[in-house]
Amino acid sequence: MASDRALKGILLSNAVTLALAVWQQWTLLQLMWPFWMQSVIIGYYARQRMLKLRDFSTEGLTMNDRPVPPTPASQRQVANFFALHFGGFHLAYLVFLVIFSTTADAGGFVDVTNETSGEVSQVFVGHTHPLDVLAWLALAVSFLFSHRASHREHVAADLGGCPNLGTLMFMPYARVIPMHLTIIFGTQIGDGAVWLFVLLKTGADVVMHKVEHHVLQRGRRQPQQA
Repeated sequence: MASDRALKGILLSNAVTLALAVWQQWTLLQLMWPFWMQSVIIGYYARQRMLKLRDFSTEGLTMNDRPVPPTPASQRQVANFFALHFGGFHLAYLVFLVIFSTTADAGGFVDVTNETSGEVSQVFVGHTHPLDVLAWLALAVSFLFSHRASHREHVAADLGGCPNLGTLMFMPYARVIPMHLTIIFGTQIGDGAVWLFVLLKTGADVVMHKVEHHVLQRGRRQPQQA
């Protein structure tokens, strides 16, 4: 099935990323860079998917405490709101990644302050090399192709049904959770954080891919009886 091929492409991209991380002995910070790029790609295609809807429902969706009507104007407004909000999350993550990537000392450590106790500890983040950046960009291209294939399936299915615009807007956020959890708890886990992040990220990709297809199938129009 086409959907299986798309999922296999996503899983293959994640597996290649993990293999590179192990081979190059990337730290958690270095591993998060290509997955940040992947998440941006997911957000881009999510917005494009919303804009390509023809028939859609806005049941249960509100903005400023008002129901959102299923109109083209609302469609653009929701898509743009998603881009601003989802993009804001990733801008914050980008700042985090840039700061930690550029402030490491000669040994590859950065100082992290516990906001509760005020205790300062050192966390190893390593150093970023030009070859790492090239590898990240190559992985980003593989993510682009795999998610584009999945996007085409979703759009084709959307055109045969009446998806809920609010559901489509909120689904991509589930893929941000692994990155958020890793930023919060990664420094406390140590070496196992790399594996934890990859497992959480891959699990989120698989679950959301399946959920999206389930939602689409449930929203498809039934053929007219003669």
